[in-house]
Amino acid sequence: MKHKLILSASLLCATVLSLSSCVSMKEYEALQHQYSQNTKSLNLAKQELQELREENAELVRQGQAMTVALSDMTAARQECEATVTSINRSYAALQLRYDTTVENYMQQLTGKNRDLSKANQALQERNREITAKERAFKEKEEQMLAQQRDLQERQEQMLQNERAIGEALEAKQRELEQLKAAVTSALVGFKDKGLNVESKDGKVYVSMEDKLLFASGSWTVSQQGVEALKSLAKILEDNHDLNIMVEGHTDNDEFRGTTAVKDNWDLSVMRATSIVKLLLKQGPSINPARVVAAGHAEYSPKVKNTSAANKAKNRRTEIILTPKLKEVMKLVE
Repeated sequence: MKHKLILSASLLCATVLSLSSCVSMKEYEALQHQYSQNTKSLNLAKQELQELREENAELVRQGQAMTVALSDMTAARQECEATVTSINRSYAALQLRYDTTVENYMQQLTGKNRDLSKANQALQERNREITAKERAFKEKEEQMLAQQRDLQERQEQMLQNERAIGEALEAKQRELEQLKAAVTSALVGFKDKGLNVESKDGKVYVSMEDKLLFASGSWTVSQQGVEALKSLAKILEDNHDLNIMVEGHTDNDEFRGTTAVKDNWDLSVMRATSIVKLLLKQGPSINPARVVAAGHAEYSPKVKNTSAANKAKNRRTEIILTPKLKEVMKLVE
């Protein structure tokens, strides 16, 4: 019986150790705890068995004593045999209890093993999900880093373009100031005769009042105006990178013409066209594609038409010089 108990305990330990190699630390600790509880139960059973063994040994000693006095203790022997029978029944009951305990433990262990297998499968599935999420996160992170690098490159390119545009605009502004200075110098003799040169919004405005260019109601350029336009034409020939807009303006006095020119609209356009033709005649190298003629009649006054002096300021022709910005526009694009 002793050998059987030792063999069962060894088998139980081997089973627990073999299972512990395939479980997680948490599950292993749980099984270890269960194993400790079962071990305590087993030790208790062993203690009870030891007590029974000691009791049995005592009975054996009593039996030996009874054997010596067998002749005069027949009745005692029968009583002893009954006691032994009772002990055997107790031992058998104890053995049955032990066997039942071991069987129950094995069943519990088998159930735990199934639970552990299920938990392991769930853990593997969870690990696969985590791995998939980590892979997706890494891909997303790489995409974000690529987008960030692309954004930084674009920002750097934009900064370079901004610097280049700023430099180009500054260069154009210097050219504009030089152009204004050249036009002002060329037309300095007409400054007090109704001619004004100014720069604004990236353009040079050459404004000539009608007293310098036209007689009242006429679109024929005066000799003094021809001289002024001749000087201006030379400047325009030397500056090929300019767009030229000629705008005619009138006051709000009604014009009643008897020819094809009927009103202020017609008069402003005819005067602008006369200036364009004269500029192209005096500057034959000026590309006509650079020149535009337009009439505003009385609808774009410099000042209100409330006095004769104000009306004289509004009766004017403006030659607007605009630098071409092809290089700047390329940078913007």
